Amino acid sequence: MSAISVGQAVVLGAVEGVTEFLPVSSTGHLKITEGLMGIPVDDNAVVGFSAVIQVGAIAAVLVYFFKDIVRIVSAWFRGLRDPEERYHHDYKFAWWVICATIPIVAVGLAAKPLIEGPLASLWVVAGSLVVGSGMMWAADQMGRHKRGEDDTSFKDAMLVGSSQILALLFPGFSRSGATMSTALILDLDRVAATRLSFFLGIPALTGAGLYELKDALGSGTGALPLAVGTAVSFLVAYASIAWLLRFVAKHSFNAFVIYRIIVGLLLFGLLGAGVL
Repeated sequence: MSAISVGQAVVLGAVEGVTEFLPVSSTGHLKITEGLMGIPVDDNAVVGFSAVIQVGAIAAVLVYFFKDIVRIVSAWFRGLRDPEERYHHDYKFAWWVICATIPIVAVGLAAKPLIEGPLASLWVVAGSLVVGSGMMWAADQMGRHKRGEDDTSFKDAMLVGSSQILALLFPGFSRSGATMSTALILDLDRVAATRLSFFLGIPALTGAGLYELKDALGSGTGALPLAVGTAVSFLVAYASIAWLLRFVAKHSFNAFVIYRIIVGLLLFGLLGAGVL
């Protein structure tokens, strides 16, 4: 019997699609949703399922930014062959994304037992939601929003990429929230920070999903729920990406900060009352 039903997969896929790229923590919302549906959040099959359906959201990024990705990858291959092409920003940016992924991969492999064990607690999610909100608010206030995407550097990519570790270790902190906040502190504007967060998330989240696939299937999660959850995640995430880029072009992150605090405090209350 599958650890997750098709109906539950639809719900979880929709939650993943909506929240993966919004700075509200997709992992946190998935764990909350799983808890409300009576699904054990620290079960290996459930952890694996959550990682795999992220691939649907990543596929949405690949489709949405297809032209940008082709341009960057093409520049990278040209640079490998022609030394003169290596001065092109797209060539350097491709290497920056690769290098910036190394820290989260190293920590993810080393801390896997903690990530799938004690740190999977809903108490950790609640605390991370609140603490991460403080970081996001401070970053939005501190940042001067004066640098665009073409102004990013290797240092920016490494710092922003490394910040993904916060979300890896503390579900609820939000990968998008951590990366966007770090980019804002580095004075990138909100659109540049959001786009950089998308590009840096592609290798990290794709790798996590593929790495967990065998565990998800081998731990009792059926192929059909995985396929359904991933497909729903893709469709919803595509719409979410389009909306977020329009939103950040004209608004601050304050709405997300307020929402995260409310959800974090509500979760504390539900946990304290024994509802979850």
